[in-house]
Amino acid sequence: MISKINSSITLIILFIISPVGYIFSQEEITRQELKDHIQFLANDSLNGRFPGTVENKMVVDYLKNDFTANGIFYDLQEFTARLKGDNSEVKTWNVIGFIEGEDPKLKNEIIVLGAHYDHLGVKEGSIYNGADDNASGTAALLEIAEKVKANQKLLKRSILLIAFGAEEQGLLGSAYFVDHPTIPLDSIKLMINMDMVGHLNEENHVYMGGAGTFPGGMQLMDSLGIPNQVKPIVHAGSVAGSDHVSFYNKGISVLGIHTGGHDHYHKPTDDIENLNLDGEVKVLNYIYSALMAIATSKREMKFIPQD
Repeated sequence: MISKINSSITLIILFIISPVGYIFSQEEITRQELKDHIQFLANDSLNGRFPGTVENKMVVDYLKNDFTANGIFYDLQEFTARLKGDNSEVKTWNVIGFIEGEDPKLKNEIIVLGAHYDHLGVKEGSIYNGADDNASGTAALLEIAEKVKANQKLLKRSILLIAFGAEEQGLLGSAYFVDHPTIPLDSIKLMINMDMVGHLNEENHVYMGGAGTFPGGMQLMDSLGIPNQVKPIVHAGSVAGSDHVSFYNKGISVLGIHTGGHDHYHKPTDDIENLNLDGEVKVLNYIYSALMAIATSKREMKFIPQD
């Protein structure tokens, strides 16, 4: 118990004193940085990242600091979340980063990369750390954002990075964003959502829905598997379950990416020790490849509804 407390204190101190005065974006997604992010986000000291808590705000500050450290412009979108349990209302935020494309015309077209950062809090004395759900996706957002920023000159289209609040309360952060967008909704050509990407299995399966919602999506997502050492399980539709649904319902093309269900889902055992970090690096490189294939090209992007 003492070692766990000391570990929590160390993580909080590192978060407080971590330098944000310099700008340095790393060109590779690394296991160590990924692990560092998840260790902070899924630490007992954050009490399950529940909306409306001090710990939830600490996560918001962590995201802000990381964007700043990598030279990424950010903004906060505050909203009120109505909680499922007692129907009370709390204040929380979407954390929004922006990396502008270089093409004079296409930079006005936006690709959204998103992940929710909240989880279930504390129940009956047990902390629900949500290492896979969704510290894994939040860490993915930060790592991919850093690599995109390092390669910004390659971009034609612009990238909007959104860490959503209160997803576990009913997709509230993404619903608020699409109803109160910070950019014109019709400028968003694709939303890629990452929710539970830390449990790559022995077959290296990466699952996704929505690949048929934009031209050539099925072929693109399948073709990127071998170069990134993963085996995509690609569905044209199957748009359900997480924040990308809010965008799809507004007529926006989406990809919802995950590594599948497991026995630790929504349990106190969803801890970093049960993640496949080496596997997640593969998944992140796969997602980065897909993002850049679209953001660096002039390929046609339009919404194709799916059943």
